[in-house]
Amino acid sequence: MTQSFPPLLAELRETEHEFISIRHDIHAHPELGFAETRTAGLVAGKLAEWGYAVTTGVGGTGVVGQLKRGTSDRTLGLRADMDALPIQEATGLPYASTVARTMHACGHDGHTAMLLAAAHRLATKGEFDGTLNLIFQPAEEGLGGASKMIADGLFTRFPCDQVFALHNAPGLPVGHFALRHGCMMASSDSVTITVTGKGTHGAMPQLGCDPIVAASNIVLALQSIVARNIEPTRAAVVTVGAFNAGTAPNVIPETATLQLSVRALDAETRDKVEARIRSIAHLQAQTYGASAEVDYRQISRPLINHRGAADLAIATIEALAGPHGYTLMPDAVMGSEDFSWMTEVVPGCYVVLGNGVDSHGGCAVHNPAYDFNDAALSWGAAYFVGLTERYLSAPR
Repeated sequence: MTQSFPPLLAELRETEHEFISIRHDIHAHPELGFAETRTAGLVAGKLAEWGYAVTTGVGGTGVVGQLKRGTSDRTLGLRADMDALPIQEATGLPYASTVARTMHACGHDGHTAMLLAAAHRLATKGEFDGTLNLIFQPAEEGLGGASKMIADGLFTRFPCDQVFALHNAPGLPVGHFALRHGCMMASSDSVTITVTGKGTHGAMPQLGCDPIVAASNIVLALQSIVARNIEPTRAAVVTVGAFNAGTAPNVIPETATLQLSVRALDAETRDKVEARIRSIAHLQAQTYGASAEVDYRQISRPLINHRGAADLAIATIEALAGPHGYTLMPDAVMGSEDFSWMTEVVPGCYVVLGNGVDSHGGCAVHNPAYDFNDAALSWGAAYFVGLTERYLSAPR
């Protein structure tokens, strides 16, 4: 039996093979953050071909395509990410990465192709009144691409009343969306603590200052932050993911280094965790006669879905997939997303779209065996088209 699709989705499926080919091309030629020159060139060329005013080099390798229709002063932003990950692909696909130790293991190739498919449909048949800004962002994977675009004047040069993005979600059925009002995802901070002591022979520890002992006690003390400094009703994570020190069993080294990942669901908790990490590192190091240097980097903010934008997303999804086509998530997740920098400046909403539940679509992201599910491409494009035509045609 032939599956029936809503009219917009059925229309997009008629031409989706073109954008699946683009997706496979991007997948075969992945580029890491701030090095997406080929991908950005491909995106810019397609947008210009379809009549968009194109600006390149926004925040490094970012691209913005702008399309104006009618006389309305309404503006809308739609964002897709373009960067790949430093992972060696193990899919064996015919369009597998041709670049060593680099692959699209998070589906950004699919996100870019989705927004391009929407861009084509909106340029050729779109019915809207206002200004559409398509934001193709570099360096989402922990390098601050969104904040770099904002610092480069993204929302002053291309004003947006609201901004939207989506991400594929392995484990959800294709065509099913999920979102929530308020905080959707956690902030993410990357912390490096360098403990400096005094190196010496392992047989004569009294002549030195052991940074490994000091760093070990810092690790233990860090465990008290969430348990004893954060309100039980608020969520936070402090993970020590790497501990590096020494090269030989009979040598006390000069330094020891800890690398941390820190998460929180609100700015107040995030700031409290940072303050405690700094204090613990310095005071614990001093207790053992060592010193500590803390390099604290904010990778992303708590991702907030604003009420009006989330309601618009829900109305769009219901029109596309029906009242059972989405799930309202009961809780935020402790993963993070660079899009949070944008929703901190402009009201917006972030949703996830199912990548499938089988052995192909269900493989987790950031995995050498992951691949974006092409069956989800037209669903994402239809969502973007629906948002545009709904918001930019609604009366003031």
